Amino acid sequence: MSSQELIKNTVVGILKAGNKAEDFLGNTLKAFDLSLQQFNVLRILRGRKGKPANLKTVQKRMIHKMSNTTRLIDKLIDKSLVHREICEENRRKVEIVITEKGLEVLEKLDQQIENTEIEILKPLDIEEQRTLRSLINKMTLKN
Repeated sequence: MSSQELIKNTVVGILKAGNKAEDFLGNTLKAFDLSLQQFNVLRILRGRKGKPANLKTVQKRMIHKMSNTTRLIDKLIDKSLVHREICEENRRKVEIVITEKGLEVLEKLDQQIENTEIEILKPLDIEEQRTLRSLINKMTLKN
């Protein structure tokens, strides 16, 4: 196999593996009427431990960088999983906070997501998982 073929096959393999992982996770989230992106926002906000986040902060931390984050937040507001607050220091600034209901949904999802993540990595032994993590870090930190 030429180096160019190796590169193409490797990139295609990475994309297929990513799609498979997204499909597995998406199927788990479907029962909760959540998209992967909505779930990602909820986890970001939970990680802030009640501290509000502005839109820019959320966008920066998201796995999928999106231009429609506002619409994504609106959908979570409609589901009562997050709410907006006006920043006390700067009244023009809007901040987002996860609600109690949002925290409850994540709590219900935690074990199911963990089981799904285990299933995704099931074909790999622990050492292969470490190697994969190391290679992914190497790729994402350089780009």
